[in-house]
Amino acid sequence: MRHALPMLFAVQFTMLVMMPGAHAADPLAGRATAEQWCANCHRVAATGPGPVSDAVPAFAAIARNPAATAAGISTFLRTPHARMPDLSLTLRQSEDLAAYILSLRP
Repeated sequence: MRHALPMLFAVQFTMLVMMPGAHAADPLAGRATAEQWCANCHRVAATGPGPVSDAVPAFAAIARNPAATAAGISTFLRTPHARMPDLSLTLRQSEDLAAYILSLRP
């Protein structure tokens, strides 16, 4: 019984670490995803050339929105929308992409 409590903590810690979405979002990986999948329609860099129109916001504009959160962006990216192709992003990819977008916040 004396070893049960430390063992319980070890098991709980292992489960927490291995849970999907338990990683720290990686904005560099998000930028790579953006350049691969999003740059055809969005301006993904803070400055510079890229497709952008009134109908398709630049990532910097999304980042400037005070209501934009990592969770909100990640969820939006995994939800199919009529104007956006379903890229079937994984949770990790959408979290990394959200981290990249928010890294553009001034």
